[in-house]
Amino acid sequence: MLDIMLDMLNKKNKATSAFLLTSVLPPQLRKLLSFSLVLLAITGCEKNTSRIDAEVYNNKQLKVLTLNSPTTYYFDRENLPAGPDYELIEAFAKNQQFNLEISVQESVSELLTALQSGEYDLAIANLTATASRADKFQFSSPYQKVTQQLVCRRGGKVANNSAELNNVSLGVVSKSSYEETLTDLKTTIPDLQWQSIDNLGSEDLLEMVWKKEIDCTIADSNIVAINQRYYPELKVMFDLTQGDQIVVFLRPNASQLLVDLNQWLVAYKEEHALSNLMEKYYGFVKIFDYVDTKKLINRIDTRYTPYAPLFSNAARLAELDTHLLSAQSYQESHWNPEAKSPTGVRGMMMLTRATAKQMKIKNRLDAEQSITAGAQYLSSLKNRFDSAVTEPDRTWLALASYNIGRGHIHDAQTLARSMGKSPYLWRDIKEVLPLLGRKQYYTKLKYGYARGNEPVRYVQRIRDYKHVLEKHLNLAALNTTGDTIDVTQ
Repeated sequence: MLDIMLDMLNKKNKATSAFLLTSVLPPQLRKLLSFSLVLLAITGCEKNTSRIDAEVYNNKQLKVLTLNSPTTYYFDRENLPAGPDYELIEAFAKNQQFNLEISVQESVSELLTALQSGEYDLAIANLTATASRADKFQFSSPYQKVTQQLVCRRGGKVANNSAELNNVSLGVVSKSSYEETLTDLKTTIPDLQWQSIDNLGSEDLLEMVWKKEIDCTIADSNIVAINQRYYPELKVMFDLTQGDQIVVFLRPNASQLLVDLNQWLVAYKEEHALSNLMEKYYGFVKIFDYVDTKKLINRIDTRYTPYAPLFSNAARLAELDTHLLSAQSYQESHWNPEAKSPTGVRGMMMLTRATAKQMKIKNRLDAEQSITAGAQYLSSLKNRFDSAVTEPDRTWLALASYNIGRGHIHDAQTLARSMGKSPYLWRDIKEVLPLLGRKQYYTKLKYGYARGNEPVRYVQRIRDYKHVLEKHLNLAALNTTGDTIDVTQ
């Protein structure tokens, strides 16, 4: 068997040989060897520059396909391009002195079709290396490993193992690696059925599970990890695969580009730049978890008091409500002046580096500086809205902008107008914001994809925390003096 393997891997079309080799093996051995053989096969490309390579290197233009999602490419709250896949390919382009041209596609199917057309050089979009894709594309060496997971909703219909999949309504992304996994499962579960959903991504399907529109879906573990921050009711039932390799897809005639990309990836990993990138986007910290009322009350008594004068002074200077500012800080950092996030935000008000510079503060971990800057920044956001936006809607829209970025709120206002809703009322904007995560909407908007549910929850939690804070402080004052004291300002 080993002699046959080596002979086939010495064939001219190495990717196809690897696919043929794995296709004739028993399923158990095929799963073990398929990805490693495919990747081994394509790394032996000759060091010659093809005509297509020459166009890339002569023009210094790298044409990249991707998807708009939190694991790939999106605009952050500073309205700057972000995402782990984007940062990875941007770093490569900078190293090679290429100008980066990003083209966002609406689905995996459209992305792969576009790459086959020959108009683009590569695709990076959380793509899994599979044997069926190896005869159409070249693969880079892997830059991430994930596990396909079955995700259902707590309290809903669930499947505890593969044999129970037919007991739930199962939807997966059309023409995805998840469909390939289910197709393999049909060899042992012949009556296995699922719904193949086109023009939607994994994030959309996870939201459908959360909304109880389908019982379960399959998604990569990194995508699940991000979405559980926003939909804590999502529950991983079991793993369907292990160690799936996320790679960059290149068209077959980009041989020199593949060699350079793989060599660069080796150095990028050795410098720990890749691990730092993964930590930035996937190294979640507990401050983003939902905190119940009891824990909040405990922290009012144990953490808040020393900082109360700082919140009061900063709110007065910025013309804000003291307890609103305090509640926002609790949502951001749990009143921890040294709070740090892998995404780069810091301090009591979780300021980005750009915001800190804009507010002219030097130390984001200094409580007074952070609170003052956060208050001034929130105040500036309030002042950027049209005069037709009145209170309290102006405050809620400003808080949402603080969370997701003014650009995405502008998109939400634009969308509200097009739907006959008011761009000035929070009750209408909070209905529109979740649509920024839907392809049929965000592809037509200036700033593209956004996790629109997050600012809705953000504002609601701050309002809830403010209410609890006021009530608790009022009760504490009553217990101390015997009189009710107004603590609403």
